Amino acid sequence: MKKVAFYTLGCKLNYSETSTISRMFEEKGYKKVDFTDTPDIFIINTCSVTENADKKCHKIVREARGIAPDAYVAIIGCYAQLKPKEISEIPGVDAVLGAAEKFRLVELLDGFVRKPQAEVYASEVEQANTFNTSYSINDRTRTFLKVQDGCDYSCTFCTIPLARGSSRSDSIENILKTAHDIAKTEVREIVLTGVNTGDFGIQQGIRVERFVDLVKALDNVEGIDRFRISSIEPNLLSDDIIEFVAQSKRFVPHFHIPLQSGSNKILKLMRRRYLRELYADRVARIKSLMPHCCIGVDVIVGFPGETHEDFLDTYAFLNELDISYLHVFTYSERENTPAAEMQGSVPGSQRADRSKMLHILSDKKRRKFYEENLGKEATVLFENDIENGMMHGFTENYIRVTAKYDPVLVNELKHVKLLTINDRGHVEAEDAQTEVFVH
Repeated sequence: MKKVAFYTLGCKLNYSETSTISRMFEEKGYKKVDFTDTPDIFIINTCSVTENADKKCHKIVREARGIAPDAYVAIIGCYAQLKPKEISEIPGVDAVLGAAEKFRLVELLDGFVRKPQAEVYASEVEQANTFNTSYSINDRTRTFLKVQDGCDYSCTFCTIPLARGSSRSDSIENILKTAHDIAKTEVREIVLTGVNTGDFGIQQGIRVERFVDLVKALDNVEGIDRFRISSIEPNLLSDDIIEFVAQSKRFVPHFHIPLQSGSNKILKLMRRRYLRELYADRVARIKSLMPHCCIGVDVIVGFPGETHEDFLDTYAFLNELDISYLHVFTYSERENTPAAEMQGSVPGSQRADRSKMLHILSDKKRRKFYEENLGKEATVLFENDIENGMMHGFTENYIRVTAKYDPVLVNELKHVKLLTINDRGHVEAEDAQTEVFVH
């Protein structure tokens, strides 16, 4: 029985696909092992969002070779689609598979016998036109369920359409079947994920279903306590989605909505499909129906042409918004994107300074959001993630709660009342068997 190990870089979508591919190996009689357990085969699922992700791929190949010098190393994922020849020349790489081939790697690389030169299976991205159902099952608490893949948008900074192809989706019928299968396991929460999740509904190039109808159908799945939407574009977050989540049985009050810039000038340069006024409207609509809702924001600093005044415009806009936290990305030039050819490159030191300012703002926003929830009751889903004798979980509205480890609490929904935040960030909770605090 050959041993196979997996390493995943990038987004939750990649994790869901790695998990699915690993099950394909196990169905063929391979044994899944940890990365350090001298496997016979390494599968590395890559990302291409930033230059740093590319560098990590090189580093992980070196690590794999150090662990098992004679093992077979295959590279899949977005970086593999964008730069197959470049990756095939990395010392130690045996195979590279693109977007249309990665789910066939057990078949294409049958036997996993090392050859003098790396094998490359990478069609043009237009060939990546089928939808492969994927979900993660490594964590019994929650699973990431892929409902959509690819993207038809043309944001000037992004390589994802080049790496994953056009927008396509599973059907509501198939997703419901998968959700019912997941409900038979110990999983309590399903997170819906995709490249452009809100664009769900396109099959074979034609829009046949809507994301709001998927949400409504999943809300009736018995055996799953929570559904969470991983990320959704502001122009696709319609009133009917917000209104349904506000009264839903199972969808939690948590939205992660990419903004990327609070400057309309920069949004236009990015070719985003909205202006900041629409974004502010979406936040206001959510808060009017769900005052306790958690709202996360993606933002990019240092985009070409972003002046100091443009950044301050973004900072002021975010500072005024009733949001809960930020995911801050420092702009990274990517080949074959229009942004890489734009004038007005921002020096690295200025990008770093702007990133630091927004990270500090994010900390303030999160603290304020936590304080607003003090005195309220919440339900925490505790995970089997133990560190220094402590465990953690998340409330419906994504407040991270930590408690002294108790095996009885793992994968359980615990009703608590958040009371106070002390100097260490702890929150005492009524009806809790142990001290519980916000982390």
